[in-house]
Amino acid sequence: LLFFFLYIDQLERVFLRLGHAETDEQLQNIISKFLPPVLLKLSSTQEGVRKKVMELLVHLNKRIKSRPKIQLPVETLLVQYQDPAAVSFVTNFTIIYVKMGYPRLPVEKQCELAPTLLTAMEGKPQPQQDSLMHLLIPTLFHMKYPVESSKSASPFNLAEKPKTVQLLLDFMLDVLLMPYGYVLNESQSRQNSSTAQGSSSSSGGGSGIPQPPPGMSFYAAKRVIGDNPWTPEQLEQCKLGIVKFIEAEQVPELEAVLHLVIASSDTRHSVATAADLELKSKQSLIDWNNPAIINKMYKVYLGDIPLKTKEVSCFALFSHHHKNHFGAVLKPELKRDPVSTRVKLKIVPHLLRSRQAAETFPANIQVVYDGLFGTNTNSKLRTLSLQFVHHICITCPEIKIKPLGPMLLNGLTKLINEYKDDPKLLSMAYSAVGKLSSRMPHLFTKDIALVQQLFEALCKEEPETRLAIQEALSMMVGAYSTLEGAQRTLMEALVASYLIKPEVQVRQVAVKFASTVFPSDHIPSRYLLLLAAGDPREEVHGEAQRVLRCLPGRNRRESGSKQMPSFPEMVYYIQEKASHRMKTPAKYVTGTTVLPFNPAAFGEIVLYLRMCLAHSAGVVPTSQSLADMQDHAPAIGRYIRTLMSGSQVTSSSSSKSGEPSPVQMYIGLLQQLLAGAAGLPVMYCLLEAVSVYPEKLATKFVDKTEWIKSLMNSSKEEMRELAALFYSVVVSTVSGNELKSMIEQLIKTTKDNHSPEIQHGSLLALGFTVGRYLAKKKMRMAEQQDLEKFADFLPEQEELIKSATETIGSFLDSTSPLLAIAACTALGEIGRNGPLPIPSEGSGFTKLHLVESLLTRIPSSKETNKMKERAIQTLGYFPVGDGDFPHQKLLLQGLMDSVEAKQIELHFTIGEAITSAAIGTSSVAARDAWLVTEEDYIPPAGAKVNDVVPWVLDVILNKHIISPNPHVRQAACIWLLSLVRKLSTHEEVKSHLKEIQSAFVSILSENDELSQDVASKGLGLVYELGNEQDQQELVSTLVETLMTGKRAKHEVSGETVVFQGGSLGKTPDGQGLSTYKELCSLASDLSQPDLVYKFMNLANHHAMWNSRKGAAFGFNVIATRAGEQLAPFLPQLVPRLYRYQFDPNLGIRQAMTSIWNALVTDKSMASICKPLSKICMGFKPSLHLPFHFVDKYLKEILQDLVKNLTSSMWRVRESSCLALNDLLRGRPLDDIIDKLPEIWETLFRVQDDIKESVRKAAELALKTLSKVCVKMCDPARGAAGQRTIAVLLPCLLDKGMMSTVTEVRALSINTLVKISKSAGAMLKPHAPKLIPALLESLSVLEPQVLNYLSLRATDQEKAAMDSARLSAAKSSPMMETINMCLHYLDVSVLGELVPRLCDLIRSGVGLGTKGGCASVIVSLTTQCPQDLTPYSGKLLSALLSGLTDRNSVIQKSCAFAIGHLVRTSRDSSTEKLLQKLNGWYMEKEEPIYKTSCALTVHAIGRYSPDVLKNHAKEVLPLAFLGMHEIADEEKSEKEECNLWTEVWQENVPGSFGGIRLYLQELITITQKALQSQSWKMKAQGAIAMASIAKQTGSLVPPYLGMILSALLQGLAGRTWAGKEELLKAIACVVTACSAELENPVGSQPSTNEILQAVLKECCKENLKYKIVAIGCAGDVLKATKEDRFQEFSEIVIPLIKKNSPESTGVQTTKNEDENEKEKDLQLESLLGAFESLGKAWPRNVETQRCYRQELCKLMCERLKLSTWKVQLGVLQSMNAFFQGLMLLEEEHADPEALAEILLETCKSITYSLENKTYSSVRTEALSVIELLLKKLEESKQWKSLTSECRVLLIESLATMETDSRPELQEKASLLKKTLENL
Repeated sequence: LLFFFLYIDQLERVFLRLGHAETDEQLQNIISKFLPPVLLKLSSTQEGVRKKVMELLVHLNKRIKSRPKIQLPVETLLVQYQDPAAVSFVTNFTIIYVKMGYPRLPVEKQCELAPTLLTAMEGKPQPQQDSLMHLLIPTLFHMKYPVESSKSASPFNLAEKPKTVQLLLDFMLDVLLMPYGYVLNESQSRQNSSTAQGSSSSSGGGSGIPQPPPGMSFYAAKRVIGDNPWTPEQLEQCKLGIVKFIEAEQVPELEAVLHLVIASSDTRHSVATAADLELKSKQSLIDWNNPAIINKMYKVYLGDIPLKTKEVSCFALFSHHHKNHFGAVLKPELKRDPVSTRVKLKIVPHLLRSRQAAETFPANIQVVYDGLFGTNTNSKLRTLSLQFVHHICITCPEIKIKPLGPMLLNGLTKLINEYKDDPKLLSMAYSAVGKLSSRMPHLFTKDIALVQQLFEALCKEEPETRLAIQEALSMMVGAYSTLEGAQRTLMEALVASYLIKPEVQVRQVAVKFASTVFPSDHIPSRYLLLLAAGDPREEVHGEAQRVLRCLPGRNRRESGSKQMPSFPEMVYYIQEKASHRMKTPAKYVTGTTVLPFNPAAFGEIVLYLRMCLAHSAGVVPTSQSLADMQDHAPAIGRYIRTLMSGSQVTSSSSSKSGEPSPVQMYIGLLQQLLAGAAGLPVMYCLLEAVSVYPEKLATKFVDKTEWIKSLMNSSKEEMRELAALFYSVVVSTVSGNELKSMIEQLIKTTKDNHSPEIQHGSLLALGFTVGRYLAKKKMRMAEQQDLEKFADFLPEQEELIKSATETIGSFLDSTSPLLAIAACTALGEIGRNGPLPIPSEGSGFTKLHLVESLLTRIPSSKETNKMKERAIQTLGYFPVGDGDFPHQKLLLQGLMDSVEAKQIELHFTIGEAITSAAIGTSSVAARDAWLVTEEDYIPPAGAKVNDVVPWVLDVILNKHIISPNPHVRQAACIWLLSLVRKLSTHEEVKSHLKEIQSAFVSILSENDELSQDVASKGLGLVYELGNEQDQQELVSTLVETLMTGKRAKHEVSGETVVFQGGSLGKTPDGQGLSTYKELCSLASDLSQPDLVYKFMNLANHHAMWNSRKGAAFGFNVIATRAGEQLAPFLPQLVPRLYRYQFDPNLGIRQAMTSIWNALVTDKSMASICKPLSKICMGFKPSLHLPFHFVDKYLKEILQDLVKNLTSSMWRVRESSCLALNDLLRGRPLDDIIDKLPEIWETLFRVQDDIKESVRKAAELALKTLSKVCVKMCDPARGAAGQRTIAVLLPCLLDKGMMSTVTEVRALSINTLVKISKSAGAMLKPHAPKLIPALLESLSVLEPQVLNYLSLRATDQEKAAMDSARLSAAKSSPMMETINMCLHYLDVSVLGELVPRLCDLIRSGVGLGTKGGCASVIVSLTTQCPQDLTPYSGKLLSALLSGLTDRNSVIQKSCAFAIGHLVRTSRDSSTEKLLQKLNGWYMEKEEPIYKTSCALTVHAIGRYSPDVLKNHAKEVLPLAFLGMHEIADEEKSEKEECNLWTEVWQENVPGSFGGIRLYLQELITITQKALQSQSWKMKAQGAIAMASIAKQTGSLVPPYLGMILSALLQGLAGRTWAGKEELLKAIACVVTACSAELENPVGSQPSTNEILQAVLKECCKENLKYKIVAIGCAGDVLKATKEDRFQEFSEIVIPLIKKNSPESTGVQTTKNEDENEKEKDLQLESLLGAFESLGKAWPRNVETQRCYRQELCKLMCERLKLSTWKVQLGVLQSMNAFFQGLMLLEEEHADPEALAEILLETCKSITYSLENKTYSSVRTEALSVIELLLKKLEESKQWKSLTSECRVLLIESLATMETDSRPELQEKASLLKKTLENL
């Protein structure tokens, strides 16, 4: 009860005081004092007390609310609020006042209390937490955050409060989502969402809740609005504050990403920009694949309420999931709405960055559907959502995309159907469908309707959309390649219908479908492609032709997969379609002809049928060239015969009997096309079909000869030739009169001059017909039947044949080249098939005449090449058809003599002709090419032998091969090759192998490549032909010839051509042989000399062998064989060949590459890659190496290359470098890690080669090696990576970085940097070696010129330049590498690293190295402070040595490092260091030591303040002393003083407090300084002492005694520079401590001693010093009030007198400057003397009496005659004199003496009063007069001021009434009045 009354009483009193408070200030004071305790009373158990408190509070609230300026005690309230013991009743009320008071606080105070608000939140109820956050958020805008984000400096220490962080982040998110100007309208309620989904929202409370803003729940909106809502401007500030808060990294980056994304979508520019910038700067640091970030984004995007989309079905899928995910128990007011479209547009681009977002189901599909079909979507969001679909299609993994597929496809098809009017959107949608199909083909396979829909769209859509549809369809093709049955048929119909659409893109895609969806032997699709091949547009027919002409592969594996339709089936299908089309409008009409297909398509159909025919006949249709096709004719003939003979069987199985056979259909189609549009290939196909089976097929054309003749009149020459052949085949089936009339008809038309075309055709036809006739006759004769029985060979017919031949012959001399060639061809054909039916010799058209005529044409320049070719061929044929040809040798000799330069093709033709003519009737030329291949031909048994091979060989070997003319030699070589190749089984050739070999070898050294190549091929052939013994002999001869280089001598005669055109400039030393020498040495190295032949066969590179003539020799087959034979020698061969492929000599390179390709590469690979190797700068041959092959022999190749890198021949060195460069690329080198250092070192040597091309090659190899090594040092490589680093580092550090070659150094460093980046933690064991080496390199690699410049620069330039050098070194790649290594260091490595570092600091050379070391030590202190402690002592002592470096930059770096290092060092080490520094400072005289001490102590204070505080007693006194260093003008001591001052100020509680705190230590150190040997140090100590005395105001014993003794001790002895400071100090100390000096203490010098010492100094000679001493004496005398005037005046008065105008009048002979200085000094001494006299004027009657008169006189004298400065000094002194003059006091009055003094004074002072120039003089004079009048008034001695004095004064004062300065005017008139009133 007692307490109750007590409480009530207290409360009443508070009430009373509140009532009495009149001003706001009083009210505020009362509130801040009583509010917290009053609130605590709420916890009282007494109801009455609580009631009273409430009453009080109600009153208070009214008062406070109307007074917005009144501050509440928020800080105290917050403390009270946090009290865990407080009752909830109290806390609830406390927070009300916190909410009321906090916003009233000034902004600075709010910021200060902000962290407390956060702390107060913990463990409080949700509404209160919300209120506190509502207070905090506006403050964030004003918060200041430290620039460097370190945990300690952060104002909010949130790291330990994860729960608070979460609460705060949630609240911030809501603030950011809050729209501006939103009002929570309770009446407007949220639409019931049960329509979209039957979840808990439909139960009861849903309908009554107001609609919150997008992205927020009702509760969130309510808490952000709070009790007093923010205005839009305040809200903007709040949002900006949140962005600033996030920028300052107060919360983990990961948590705040979403906030920034939402802020960046803000409607206010300032917020959005700030957030955007911050997002961009963090872009690279944010992991967008972090599920936490992505899930938050999805959650905000989608909200907790099911989306209202049109596409409800999609979400029916998720409704179950939705409940679980968001929990069905969510209260309606907590459910968040989805965000606004504006925010969505910002969120989706970030989802597009994330792989995780694409995988997160079902949110990903929800976002897609919302973006595409949501109620609030727009076109921009649709576009982004489609991009998201693309993103999902590309990045979502297989398992996760499976369930999405159908939904995505549904969505896309729906979109395509709904948005027809937005082409851009449609394009993206179609393109997405395509991407989806390539990811999930199975979705599409069953749905052909989709293809149809896209095709339809492709027909109808806008042009810009078509491209996307086309792309989509092309991507979809793959999904349909497995169609079967009805589906396939449906697709066929679909493609067929779209192939005829007018839009070219549609047709193009249809072709793609036709070619890809169906197999290659599927007839209907091939038919569709054939139709497309006739399309007018190139992009359509080109694609179709490419597919159709894609020939089946040559090897079985390929052809197995690439089937073709069977010939009969394809023909039937085409025939059926053709006859059907003839009845429809699809037919094609040209002139009078009607075709079923257009000519282009028809032509393609025919060619395709020919390909099917060849395929079915079992040959591979290799090309479209007619000559190649003819090689297959015999095989096709066999197939056609079987087809025809079994035609009944085939037709019965495939069609109704009685229909024509497929061959006849094929011929029918050919005829039909030829009739409409004649083309060469078609004509050939018809000719071929008929020629291979003329008995059965040609007879059908006998009645069509007119039609054939019309073809013979074609305008194309080749066409006429083929038609003539066709005609001859048809004619050959008739006999008797029919034959006769046909031949006569032909003879007649040849003479028809009107049309050369008709003549040409008829001539050829005549020739071919006679040829066939003769061939038939020969065959019959061979069968030895009686010719008489046959009507064909009657005498009149023979006559007809003869006249036909003569007719042809008559055209040989025709003026028309066309007819001449035709005649030549026709005669050749006749001669090939039988003896020419003309006489051998005589007059007229004879065989001799014919031979001579043709031979003259070969060298003639008038004839065309075609004519020459035909003439040669024809000549070669004569002995073939005629065993008794009389002019065989003449003909051969003629052919050999008709050599022309550069007619290589002709030589091959001559070679063939010679071969044919030499063996005559047994030549393969005699066969019928349509029926028999060369291989199967056997000469008829009864033919006459006319073989002259021995003679031909003899002529070539002994005459032409050794001809002096190089063209003849080349030609002979080609003929010889032809003979050896074609007549390889001929006895004569076999028996002359050695001679032939010698001939070829002699040609090997020719200058032209072709000759060499032909010879090398020949050598290979020769070797193959010999038996074992022959082969051995051949090899030894060849090797000897090649290696000794002996050459055949050519006789030089007048006609000799010494240099062929274009061969000038090649080396004449048999350079040509270099390739063969290399091949030979290669073979010899393998101890298998005979392999040289194999090499020659493989070293094929001349283009000639690719031509038709060259290919006929079939060297590729031989090469393949040679390759197989070389296989056993691969291990020895591969390394050499590999290197040779990079030889700088082009010939060798090409030869060796050919060998390599033949040996190593499977053929298909080589064919693809040969062109590649040509493109790549002529040699990168091993671009196409099969890797496994090289890998197999990797070690051998590498060994060979490394050995040859240092070969004596530059060619070998260069090729080795290039080969190594190629070898190292892109292959794992784990097996050869140990070889790496050797490769590096060798390449380093080669990099400095004498030859530039070698250096470049080495550089290439080194770069590649570097790349490979960096890859190998990846931690992912495990142990191999570790090993690589272990072998590489020593090599790079010792050899590479220390190399004298700049490029080598640069590359080594570059490699090291990259290795350090990729190796990471694996560097740890190597750090002790790596770091010091890199540090050394910092100096080694610096350009030397910098040192040179540094030496010659001024100190200032040098400092600037050196700091730039050091910062360059620190940002260099080496330092980057070092910093990488430092990340991984720990105690295991430091033991080895630290001693090396110490050595480097002590003995390192170069600025970079030393600075780098210091930098490394600093990094170590932050990386591993604990581990570093044991070593810091060593490091400190090393750094100490660096402190005394002459270079200021290094000095600073070491100091900086020590500043950091003392943090981790032991106390004992730190103490030692500080003692050392102390010693240096006090004892060493050199400035460098002083500077280093200042820098070091300053660094310690800055970076390790705790250490400095612990050792303050050692450091701070030194700093205090340092502060007082005397700065020279030029030196940088000023900077040092500043450093010391900073250290002192930072670490003491105010200067006064500091001195008090460390007085003992300060005195000790200053004493020590005073005892120093150095004068400068003594002076410094004195200044410091003076400073102590000044600042403390008074010193107490014993310190005073200590200081004074020390100072007096210093005074003794001679004068030295700076000794003045001692005097000044004494003056200071005595002035400050005069009271203490009055009480004598034992150890303390007495006043007397001090004065004695000081006066002694006044007698010193040095004037400058004397001035200071006199000043000091004056101060001491003034302070101690001692009377030593006598002694003092004896020193001072002479000085004044000496300086009187009379005595200074004498000019010395010194120069003006010195005079000036002297004058100044004298002036100074004069002023000082007067001032001191004033100060020393004692209060002693006796003394005054002695000196007053003299002193007054002295002053007055000087007043009259001096400069204004002196006058001023004198007046001040006078002031002091009168102030202390005892005459002016009543008790010591002496009127006469005074009158005298006053008169003297008045007389002189008038000068000063009337000084018009200097107002300061007038002012001072006035004050003297004022003082006098005042003193006279006080002592009532006016009498002493005589009337004379008054008059003088009044006059002078009167002049001052017009003074320029009003205050003087006033004062003067006052004084004048006083005087006048006396």
